[in-house]
Amino acid sequence: MKIKIAWIGKTKESAIASLTDEYLKRISRYAQVEGIAVRDEADLLAKFGKDAKTATKSTLVLMDSRGKEFSSEQFAKFLGNYQDRNPLPLVFAIGGADGFSAEARSAAANVISVGKMTLAHELARVVLLEQVYRAFTILKGHPYHSGH
Repeated sequence: MKIKIAWIGKTKESAIASLTDEYLKRISRYAQVEGIAVRDEADLLAKFGKDAKTATKSTLVLMDSRGKEFSSEQFAKFLGNYQDRNPLPLVFAIGGADGFSAEARSAAANVISVGKMTLAHELARVVLLEQVYRAFTILKGHPYHSGH
């Protein structure tokens, strides 16, 4: 399985960059993973949207407060089902400070929320990365999740 985590804008905080790198490294034990910074929403859609002219097709999942909420176990099931049924890379995208437009949400295969609370977009990226890592540990029966 190949996963891409895309975010809009440059990372401003060194602590966020460090946590991003740490979770990308952890996820890489379970799947091919790549972190990608894009310029803006238009750049994201040009690379990963339904009508993108990219060499590799992919499935775009937007992380947006208006999306569907999952428990960690439900998210693991979502990831496991995708892994079992779809060979395309899975792209999770974190929006900028203003979230995603209606156009972007309609261009995505899924829209998922990390929760009802509003988070800074850089912090939301770290939460997503941790949940992707947690999902793989749930799927593999690793004890990381069992301590909750």
